[in-house]
Amino acid sequence: MSDGNVVWQGKYLSVIKQGSWEFAERKGDIDAAVIVAIDDGHLILVEQFRIPAGRRCLELPAGLVGDESQGEALTDAAARELEEETGYRPAAVEVLGEYYSSPGMTSERFTMVRATGLTRVGEGGGDDKEDITVHRVPLAELDAFVAGKRAAGVGMDSKLLALIGPRL
Repeated sequence: MSDGNVVWQGKYLSVIKQGSWEFAERKGDIDAAVIVAIDDGHLILVEQFRIPAGRRCLELPAGLVGDESQGEALTDAAARELEEETGYRPAAVEVLGEYYSSPGMTSERFTMVRATGLTRVGEGGGDDKEDITVHRVPLAELDAFVAGKRAAGVGMDSKLLALIGPRL
């Protein structure tokens, strides 16, 4: 993607130096879906340990597009990831837009989607390599829930600002 020099390269990431900038680049131009799933006035959130943060983090459900099958549609990947992580299957997935997670440090981007018409079809929790806790939080209690998790030492994914930021 970039015109810079590769400083280091792993299986999924490269570190690039371009002029005075150093940044991480996700290899393969992989897209990710971040899911806003609301069920009867409740927001579906996930909590899991994140090695780079060194702690459990509260997040919107998310996952890579095409990591299980080539040519997978973004909305299909979002539905698959939502069910895998949370146990909820959506009737519809609507694309809300593409965003960069930290454009001064990484080329990583994601597409935010809204999942509606949810049906609980399983427990969720992710695959056997993940330890995901599913939270179904009343929208009216979201601020207090986030504050409680933060006080307990849980890290907050910045994408949560899309939901709580307008009230700041």
